[in-house]
Amino acid sequence: MSCESCASTTPSCEHCSHGSVEFTKRGDACIALLGQPNSGKSTLFNGLTGSRQHVGNWPGKTVERKEGEFLRNGRTYQVVDLPGAYGLAANSPEEQITADFVTSGAADVTLVMADASQLERSLYMLADFACIAHDAPCVLVLNLMDVAEQQGKRIDAKKIEQRLGVPVVPFVAAETSNYDALLEAIDRALREKPLLNTELLNAEISCRADTIQGRGAAKFAWIERIIEGAETAPKAAHALSRFDRLATASRASKPLAIAMILVGFVLAFIPATPIMLLGSGISSLGQMAAAALIDAGAPAILANMLWGVVANSLCFAVMMTGYVFGINLVFLAYEEWGYMARISYVFDETLSHFGLQGKSLMPFLMCFGCTMGGVSGARVIDSWGQRMLTMMMAWAIPCGATWGIVPVLAVIFFGAGAPLVIVAIFAVSLLLMWLIGIIFGPHLVPKGDRAGLVMELPPYHKPRMKNVLRGALIKCWSMFRRAFKVVATFTLVIWLLTYTASGNVEDSALYAIGTAIEPMTRIFGMGWETFTAWFCALAIKESAVGVFSALFAGGSTPNEAIVGAVTGSAFVASNIGELIAAHISAPEALAFIFAFTFNVPCAASCSMTVAEAHSPKWVAVTVAFYICASLLLGCAAYHVGLLLFG
Repeated sequence: MSCESCASTTPSCEHCSHGSVEFTKRGDACIALLGQPNSGKSTLFNGLTGSRQHVGNWPGKTVERKEGEFLRNGRTYQVVDLPGAYGLAANSPEEQITADFVTSGAADVTLVMADASQLERSLYMLADFACIAHDAPCVLVLNLMDVAEQQGKRIDAKKIEQRLGVPVVPFVAAETSNYDALLEAIDRALREKPLLNTELLNAEISCRADTIQGRGAAKFAWIERIIEGAETAPKAAHALSRFDRLATASRASKPLAIAMILVGFVLAFIPATPIMLLGSGISSLGQMAAAALIDAGAPAILANMLWGVVANSLCFAVMMTGYVFGINLVFLAYEEWGYMARISYVFDETLSHFGLQGKSLMPFLMCFGCTMGGVSGARVIDSWGQRMLTMMMAWAIPCGATWGIVPVLAVIFFGAGAPLVIVAIFAVSLLLMWLIGIIFGPHLVPKGDRAGLVMELPPYHKPRMKNVLRGALIKCWSMFRRAFKVVATFTLVIWLLTYTASGNVEDSALYAIGTAIEPMTRIFGMGWETFTAWFCALAIKESAVGVFSALFAGGSTPNEAIVGAVTGSAFVASNIGELIAAHISAPEALAFIFAFTFNVPCAASCSMTVAEAHSPKWVAVTVAFYICASLLLGCAAYHVGLLLFG
């Protein structure tokens, strides 16, 4: 047997580093999931483990690590979802991690996933597995059997099993009724330790040149012999549908992809709206509970904290979870349908020049609505480095909350010149994305990994909504827990800084701190009031106008402004435009606009980025970059404003 990483032709190459992976076994048995992208591996992982999942990075690697557990007959099974790859040649960090784990012997049995609708192509992973881990027990899972049947294909799993010598399970990962047969095959493999029959593969390899091309040809020849007479398909090849020609091979393919993403963005609000409405009612319930506590004689500060911190943080977390749920539901359906791969294909060549995949387009467009949605949308990107770089660039795109504030301020201070401010914001946004690519791109996506994707477009098939719903719920539960903790912590800090028994701003810790550091904030073109609004926007972008209203109109405390922003019911003075114009100069307003726009999106977006990146270090780097960039931009804008307006 030959090793892809060197010239050795021994069944187990001692010259390679395969097997050097840090891993701790838990439970009674360890099951590894191995497969190519779009083979249904993630669906199977979610179906087996449900909410009992742990996501992080492999030790010392920026590659996502997914583990989970499930119980069966009193035994605990540990499931490891290996990084998706087209082979085990160790040409990328994902392939290296996968190859190392497979050869380490950490798994008691490996489930090799294959797409039954594209059997010859997807069995290449099994051939690679046979080359580097021929002595490891495995089960071949023929997923997407329903799609294969829709194409008119018939597969004799028993005949393939006889030739391979290991269990072969026809499977539909989205159907729970299929899992009993798979679980029985797993138990059988754990008992019998079946090994692949590699006699035919050895024969094919021995009669070809010991080169990458020769070994590749040998593997495909072996695959043909394995499926010969076991797979029947219609003689006529399936022609591309009219829609698929439009989606992939026409001038309209890119506009169509952008339109489909925008339609998905709009559709996301249909399932999101009821959850967001439910969340908005939590604040009212918290206010009622706070009033009841006061009536019962509880201290006012306790009641205020219950409403201001706990209830309103819960309100915000539920509302944002609703939006993220809608986003995941729609775009997981796109992925199940097979269209997400088309989007990646259409834009891959363009975005590869920036070290990104074509799939990065979707998060960028979604960020115009909400940065959380854009960050969540980045989950479809397979490479961790490209996913992290996408999320870093996505933060530079102003969200919907920003566009609800900035144009208003621009019109108040600059009148007919407001469009120039908007154009400048777009220009700076592109500049920041370019700088991020220049500064961080080489560290996240080395030049050797910047080639366009090698991929095969999956066939279209009807989305399995049960599977889509399960995936969206798992994702949103994780996001909700993170968002609530982060928002509650930040809101508590703001509440402590702004709470006063008298209700006067001058009595708050925020006033004392703000006035003390104002000489420093003036360096960035902002007085303590505008700096306070900038700081509060770290928690929630919408809070800025509410803070201005509280500080300038005297109608509410900053505490109430933040709470109102979280709940969507912030008190804003009717003459807020006049008040802001009376207290802030045009240069200071210009400084605030740019510092506010390119500040960290919000605490919830930071939480979502941590959840998707699994790297607090890189999220911290991103936060530091944007805070520094926003303040420097504020300083530059202030001095430009001084030159223009005096």
